[in-house]
Amino acid sequence: MTGTRAGDHASAQQTLLKQDLFGRIVRLENPGAMPLIMRDLEPARPWLRWLARHLARRETRALMHLADLDGVPRVVRAERNLTLRTWIAGRPMQIAKPRDLAYYRSAMQLLRQLHRRGVVHNDLAKEPNWLVTDSGEPALVDFQLAMRRNRRGRLFRALAHDDIRHLLKHKRSYLPERLTARERRILATPSIVTRVWMASGKRVYRFITRRVLRWSDREGAGDRQL
Repeated sequence: MTGTRAGDHASAQQTLLKQDLFGRIVRLENPGAMPLIMRDLEPARPWLRWLARHLARRETRALMHLADLDGVPRVVRAERNLTLRTWIAGRPMQIAKPRDLAYYRSAMQLLRQLHRRGVVHNDLAKEPNWLVTDSGEPALVDFQLAMRRNRRGRLFRALAHDDIRHLLKHKRSYLPERLTARERRILATPSIVTRVWMASGKRVYRFITRRVLRWSDREGAGDRQL
């Protein structure tokens, strides 16, 4: 894609949405144009910039593979330390608190379309990654942990199961009376990946992010971050 620099957008109105050890996320607004999201990695800590670039590349690859799918952002431009993507107007789940059954049906369909295209999101336990758009439809953001596979093997199917299970956990929070018997069975059967993660990986992750890096991925979750 054609390169760009953060300075190229100096004339745009910029709203800082998030800044942490991995860089900053800014909303760009130009008169008469749709808003864009800029992920700028230049401010990242030098010893973490390699990881920030890796995560940005994962997001870019996944979104480019999903370019024909409604409900996910579009990549506008990508380069080494900066990416631009479209903004999706809406509210994060923890603010919107969707209690409409149609929302969860549409969200399930959106997930199944992702999976049919060989993409798992891998970060759907976080409510800020689910949006309720201005028209009441579901949308997904933050694909930094997404995985794309041409062949849907055992690992892919396990991660896809967890994507669905996380959606159902949110439905259980906001619309528990409409869970079906099958959905309750899915909720009761986490994948082997989740079981291993809960038994060991999550504690290591929390130690590194909260004790070593002094960083929380839930920071600012009360506001729209992406």
